[in-house]
Amino acid sequence: MNSLQRVLTTIGQAEPDRVPLFLLLTMHGARELGLSIHDYFADPRHVIEGQWRMRAKYRNDCYYAFFYAAIETKAWGAEVIYSEDGPANCGAPLVRDCEEIRRLRPPRVADSPDLKRVLDTIAGLRARDGDTPIIGVVMSPFSLPVMQLGFERYLLLLLERPELFDHLMRLNEAFCVDWANAQLKAGATAICYFDPISSPTISRPEDFRRLGKPVAARTIARIQGPVATHFASGRCLRIIDELPETGPAVIGVSADEDLGDLKRAAAGRLTLLGNLNGIAMRGWDAAAAEQAVKQAIAAAGPGGGFILSDNHGEIPFQVPEETLLAIADAVARWGTYPLDWIERESSA
Repeated sequence: MNSLQRVLTTIGQAEPDRVPLFLLLTMHGARELGLSIHDYFADPRHVIEGQWRMRAKYRNDCYYAFFYAAIETKAWGAEVIYSEDGPANCGAPLVRDCEEIRRLRPPRVADSPDLKRVLDTIAGLRARDGDTPIIGVVMSPFSLPVMQLGFERYLLLLLERPELFDHLMRLNEAFCVDWANAQLKAGATAICYFDPISSPTISRPEDFRRLGKPVAARTIARIQGPVATHFASGRCLRIIDELPETGPAVIGVSADEDLGDLKRAAAGRLTLLGNLNGIAMRGWDAAAAEQAVKQAIAAAGPGGGFILSDNHGEIPFQVPEETLLAIADAVARWGTYPLDWIERESSA
């Protein structure tokens, strides 16, 4: 099987030749090319080459066309602050007074040089390889305001200004749909919809039902390709029964929840993506990496419906190459179907 066949088979809730591996690497491409993170993301040719090399080195089953979350708010007019050893972050909030929301206008994707670099990266990867999934990324309309307004101001908006919240959601939904569909048109296979604010780690389930869920359902319905909802390390077990109603085929799951419980709750309705702990991964040796991979595959691999990945949607820059290679080796050793070793070890 090639990577696309492997992923489609597991999403179809069947067992492919081995568990698919999505190492969601962004900044490591800069290290691969000997560039600063800023310079790496300044030219799509760098990202194409970085993703190409990392897929070959780590036997990855996807290309990840994610630069950094703040690239979206930059398109809205905000500042981006680069780091030498971490992801670029959003500068001061774009909206300092909630009344300014009335004057906001969604940016046109075609007018943003930053978003165009992402589209050029996707197109370049697709031109090189037609058999490997390319994952595009959007921030959910419900979670983007944390960067647009700042967390405290957004919470006040939610509690005190429902009419302005509704107005901001209309703007953000329009932008999110345009941005997702532009990536699909450029050659992305699927879109990862990052929505950490909907996670029960941050919001109560009743607030998800009232706020994040309808926004997700409206938005994902208008994205013209498959979608994975990711909570960026946040928990989702308490709302998992309601997630299929919002439209994703895949959900990113947290290292803070039991993977076996999540697999049983997904019950063939959703494919799980996760849940290696990216923070802990920084200190793993080869034995620890192998043990973590083995435990995850034993919990969620049988029957398909599982893609091994990290739990956050971006592996920290500090995770060394040796650990990533150990993860890839462990998937080859323990993730090849049929997973007969699980029953043998459980009955021993």
